[in-house]
Amino acid sequence: MNSFSKFSEIREGYRSKKFSPVEVTQFYLDQIKKSKHNAYLDICEDRVLDQAKKVEKIIFSDKDAFEKYPLLGMPMGIKDLLNIDGVKTTCASKMLENYVAPYTATCVERLEKAGALSLGKLNLDEFAMGSSNENSAFGPVEHPTHPERVPGGSSGGSATAVGADLCLTSLGTDTGGSIRLPASFCGVVGYKPTYGRVSRFGVVAFASSLDQVGPFAKTVEDAALVAEVMSGKDIYDSTSSSESVGAWSSEISKPMDWKSLKVGVPKEYFVEGVEDSVRKSVEESLRWFESKGATLVDISLPHTEYAVSTYYVVAVSEASSNLARFDGVRFGTRPDGANESATLDEFYEKVRSQFGAEVKRRIILGTYALSSGYYDAYYSKACKVRRLIRNDFDEAFKKVDVIAGPVAPTVAFKRGAMLENPLQMYLMDIFTIPASLSGLPALSVPCGTQEDGLSIGLHLIGSPFADEKVLKVAHHFQKERYHG
Repeated sequence: MNSFSKFSEIREGYRSKKFSPVEVTQFYLDQIKKSKHNAYLDICEDRVLDQAKKVEKIIFSDKDAFEKYPLLGMPMGIKDLLNIDGVKTTCASKMLENYVAPYTATCVERLEKAGALSLGKLNLDEFAMGSSNENSAFGPVEHPTHPERVPGGSSGGSATAVGADLCLTSLGTDTGGSIRLPASFCGVVGYKPTYGRVSRFGVVAFASSLDQVGPFAKTVEDAALVAEVMSGKDIYDSTSSSESVGAWSSEISKPMDWKSLKVGVPKEYFVEGVEDSVRKSVEESLRWFESKGATLVDISLPHTEYAVSTYYVVAVSEASSNLARFDGVRFGTRPDGANESATLDEFYEKVRSQFGAEVKRRIILGTYALSSGYYDAYYSKACKVRRLIRNDFDEAFKKVDVIAGPVAPTVAFKRGAMLENPLQMYLMDIFTIPASLSGLPALSVPCGTQEDGLSIGLHLIGSPFADEKVLKVAHHFQKERYHG
């Protein structure tokens, strides 16, 4: 059995009885076991084979099975930040290495009810904090095609798993670019929905006002289907939106009216520091839009220069609050000797020493930013700047339908290249962070490669709840430019 590029190939194989869900599941399990990418932290072999057997019965007994269950038999990987009942959720941290979730995240539950098969839990930067997937307590993830390069983070395991044919689609989370950056580095599609589209119930929190679950896939069409199924109001998440979810997966396939499309090109996203190959690929993509009849509109997002600073005040402050629960009493593993501590301070020191360096750094920064006397100077001011960044987008979307630019200033960099310079690493998210701070739908779709084969992603951003429009533009870009 060969690898698959999209779900429709698997669906047709099931319908023609060329292969069965159990055979497809076993194929991916075998691929995972042979892989040296370290993309998976836990393989749910018995659980997923049981799922596959149930799916098989449905397919062979119900002629309308695929209409009732749109993801029937789709093999999927889950970032190990999302809970699955009875399966470990480690967040790639020693703090939670033995934690078994007592319930399933709403987004995963919805996908499984639609017939998706959960192969296992995917590696990540510890507690989703990082841009290279080198911060996992269980070892770094390897780039799918260039072992000496990073896959991006924090959802590096999710991107590599799709890029290396270890699943057909996967779930990641995006706080400041953690879906779009690895998607760009690994040459796959990565989509961050509008904040509130997808329930965060069952997702271990990093920064609650920023975290968003989204899919990775090889095609925009598959990503749209996954996002459509898991989106919608959830009574267990008060931040989930009641905004109606359309039939994105079918709507985006309808003909594109290129002549009415206005594509915003922000001057702040084409500055010094963007690699020539990245700039060239993105500019060629923009010219392709123009050749189809779309109008390119020069725009400005003037507060972009403050986005990284703003993000690293807001995100670390919320992380400091969210991770306070991991104290060895409420949550968190107690290491050897913790129970013999002479004082409470000593006990906490032993427990919280299990956090990795990057997590400790962000907790310390966040605690400082929220401390008495500094809250107004840092966190409160950052929230005000965040509003200005959102205002920039609001003004821009009065003139354009979507905004396009590079996902990152560079292609995937070499492992270890930035570990000694966290500030340089933080700047990798300079183009993805503004959309995250503003809660906007955004997507990375492959748009080219460097001479050595390293992929480059085109970043498309939409206005609030214009998810379908962003997906449609990306779908037709991918289909018409690369597949005729």
